[in-house]
Amino acid sequence: MAEFDKTVLVDDLMRRWPATIEVFMHHRLRCVGCPIACFHTVEDACREHGVNTTLFMSDLMKAVRGEAVAERRAVPALG
Repeated sequence: MAEFDKTVLVDDLMRRWPATIEVFMHHRLRCVGCPIACFHTVEDACREHGVNTTLFMSDLMKAVRGEAVAERRAVPALG
């Protein structure tokens, strides 16, 4: 199954498990297509965007397993 943790590079994660892209979008992380995604870890991205790393990792794991994420939890709008 999924073999990653919060130290995986964002770009590597999205390339290996494309279903995780939806999680990034749901949590309003604009990492898809970002030139820094190949340098930032998931932990870096969460810190930079003020996202709870534990919750985000849980949603990433669910996406990799094929479980719905977006319907489960509403994320407040920024700004």
